[in-house]
Amino acid sequence: MRRARFRRTRRVGAVTLASALTLTALAACGTSSSGDDGDNGSGNGAKADPAAPLDPKTKVSISIDCMPPAAKAAELKQWNEDVKEFNKKYPNVTINGRSTPGQCLEPPRFTAMLKAKSQPDVFYTYFTDLPQVLDNDGAQDITAYVNDKSVPLLKDIDPDVLGSLKKDGKLYGLPTSNYRMGLLINRKLFKEAGLDPDAPPATWADVRTAAKKIAGLGGGVAGFGEYSAANTGGWHFTAQMYSLGGDVVDASGKKAAFNDETGKQVAENLHAMRWDDDSMGKTQLLKWGDLQKQIATDKLGMFLAAPDDVTYMVQQLGAKYENFGMGPIPGGENTLAGGNNYMIKQGISADKVKASIAWLNFKFTTVGKGQYDWRRAKADDLPVGLPQPNLWLNGSKSKDDAARKEFATMPVENFKAFTDNPVPGKAEPPKAQEIYKVLDNVMSGILTNKDADIDKLLSTAESQVNQVLATQ
Repeated sequence: MRRARFRRTRRVGAVTLASALTLTALAACGTSSSGDDGDNGSGNGAKADPAAPLDPKTKVSISIDCMPPAAKAAELKQWNEDVKEFNKKYPNVTINGRSTPGQCLEPPRFTAMLKAKSQPDVFYTYFTDLPQVLDNDGAQDITAYVNDKSVPLLKDIDPDVLGSLKKDGKLYGLPTSNYRMGLLINRKLFKEAGLDPDAPPATWADVRTAAKKIAGLGGGVAGFGEYSAANTGGWHFTAQMYSLGGDVVDASGKKAAFNDETGKQVAENLHAMRWDDDSMGKTQLLKWGDLQKQIATDKLGMFLAAPDDVTYMVQQLGAKYENFGMGPIPGGENTLAGGNNYMIKQGISADKVKASIAWLNFKFTTVGKGQYDWRRAKADDLPVGLPQPNLWLNGSKSKDDAARKEFATMPVENFKAFTDNPVPGKAEPPKAQEIYKVLDNVMSGILTNKDADIDKLLSTAESQVNQVLATQ
């Protein structure tokens, strides 16, 4: 799932991508997979005010990971094109792209890279990675380098997104994409069940009612699906807690907060749907990828997801864009938000920092350029029209939204309920993966045991999460 697909792969360990990148392709665009950092910068940037953008005359080489692999031909083509376009303004900047998947996808290798200080100059991270990166002195404080000269649309970037890259008021990177979870629906099954696909359920009571109607179609169709394995169950339990205004960890970050009336409401509702309504299907212990397969084959009516799941189902599972739609997360108090960033390695030269920011700005934070060139994306048969990633506010959002609609490759109106009813985003909790692993036990207990003791499941999980938080 594009960069957003990478976003969940390291989080839930769903996929390993091929990473072979031919020297021919690299030579064609002037990039290199060798990872050679080249010189440390020979321009005047190191002596100049860091607030001044990169001098186009500066000669410098920067290494960047998560360049698209050869298997992603269209994305790699666009990367190469963008390097060439970037070099028109900065002819002396060499972009050394790397496509080693372990730097993007595998938590142990990412951690090992940080500890060994072997990350490239510009390295890929998720919203939740900042504490780990800073614990290893891995990222440069770029606060002084980022302003409306070096990143002209800075004021239009969602401050919640930028907030994921800040600690104590200091900025440590730039975002590439973001997501907020909503309710993904199968429009075909909604229509067959007599439901309006343009008005997805807005409350959890509505979800339960709709799920029963969809399951009533028979033929092994489930109305609503949930995860309960590989940390994804805890991830979705967290999302449901947020949707009702609850929390998984308290404001101090040191104590579990889900063993309360909201947590019990989430658990009891899921248990009732699974056992009283029989609307969730008999196959459980599902993880990322399982629900996507079910909904893509018209065996599932709805589940919580990010918009980029649709791209995965179309590109990898052969589904049709028009078969899916999306509404805001039921409950609508908050929704789990996440995304991806690039950070800049601690200790590199000022010229390298400036060149890195210039590249990231061109590729990832400029409306109509780089990843936001929707005309090109359509021509290259890549998806256009999903509501996310969308970093923008104000006039930039209006301009980008109009371009997405103009060059859409899918029915954008299917996501109208989602886009017209934005829900505040809430970040994942500290120690997210460890907490999710514990909360998997709550989800699996609810969904596999008709006689589950919900109070005991929540109490046990609370004790275990408190132990996890005590080790910070």
